[in-house]
Amino acid sequence: MADPPPVTARPSPVTARHNHAQRLFDLALTIPILILIAPLLLLAALAVGLTSRGPVLFRQIRIGRDERPFSMLKFRTMYVDADHRLHEEMNRRELLGEDVAEDGLFKPADDPRITPVGAFLRQSSIDELPQLFNVIKGDMSLVGPRPALPWEVELFTAEERRRHACRPGITGIWQVSGRNRLSMRKMLALDLVYVRYRSLKLDLWVLLQTPKAVLFERATR
Repeated sequence: MADPPPVTARPSPVTARHNHAQRLFDLALTIPILILIAPLLLLAALAVGLTSRGPVLFRQIRIGRDERPFSMLKFRTMYVDADHRLHEEMNRRELLGEDVAEDGLFKPADDPRITPVGAFLRQSSIDELPQLFNVIKGDMSLVGPRPALPWEVELFTAEERRRHACRPGITGIWQVSGRNRLSMRKMLALDLVYVRYRSLKLDLWVLLQTPKAVLFERATR
């Protein structure tokens, strides 16, 4: 992966002007992207709806800026009766400092809960595209920290909860630095790096690196 753009020795102060500029940046990119990929969204929705029982979209409560909860959207990739307890237990154990394997922690291979269409949507990251509507609504940004689950936030340290100083992102530094191969603690550390040094320049760099990261992840499976 390419190195991120250089940052100054001292972090730039977070100002209302920067937040406003980031919001305009998000809308200026998200609206035309949604128009361009509308056929892809329709095809993905049809594929999900026609191949397995249940809603096309999966809605999940996540924690956003200033620790406000919001409903995050994804294309459904699992069967409707999927059991999430094992996945939650693995993440909980790692956040508590117990020894667990890092590889495949978030997306284990051959997960029987995932539908065949869902496996492709996850591998290509198409399942994340409905989050563009979260960006339009203002719950998320194109780039930012990973949107955390409520129970995860309860296990964060006070320092790690500083990640909620900005909107969560569809992509971020963690995604272009290893995706699901990173441990949760490493992902949280990268989220804090973003919060400290965030800028439109950094956002643009992450967006430019994201397609390569997605393709690289697919090539290594």
